[in-house]
Amino acid sequence: MLYDEKSKGGKKMSRNIILYIAMSLDGYIARKNGDVDWLEGDGSEPDADIGYDEFYGTIDTVIMGRKTYDQILTFGEYPYKGTKGYIYTSEKRDNNEDVEFTDENVEDLIEKLKNEDGKNIWLIGGAGVIDDFLKKGLIDEYFICVMPCILGEGIPLFKDINPEIKLKLLKTETVNGMVMLHYAKR
Repeated sequence: MLYDEKSKGGKKMSRNIILYIAMSLDGYIARKNGDVDWLEGDGSEPDADIGYDEFYGTIDTVIMGRKTYDQILTFGEYPYKGTKGYIYTSEKRDNNEDVEFTDENVEDLIEKLKNEDGKNIWLIGGAGVIDDFLKKGLIDEYFICVMPCILGEGIPLFKDINPEIKLKLLKTETVNGMVMLHYAKR
């Protein structure tokens, strides 16, 4: 599987912030309207294990933006029950047993989380939250699944004017026409 507990860039880590996300070959994480109906392989290995369950077992916290949270809820029940969730939003919403809505400074939240015992932290998305974490150098590992499609337009994974971040390639894997890339910050 792509996720390997032993491959952490050769460093002793506490809780890593991990961006685990899929994108089209041309760099989009969703259509302009937020739709992700294109997230599928090429059909060559439809039952192949892409390592999601293994990865999910290494995290106990998820972070995402409000639009991503709302999009996830359109698929049905909240899928991350039992995992602490932080939803970034400027809207006032009531917390529940699964999620805390926040507009806390990301650096303050991450410092707090990294000082707590626990597993890794999954940065789910969306683009605005990822951009904030990226620009502040808070992402420790990048799991990017390149899907076998070109969307032509949509919501880009990486916005313009990003800082230079040097990465080390830890592992690659191809499954069902998808290319899984695992990088760690150098």
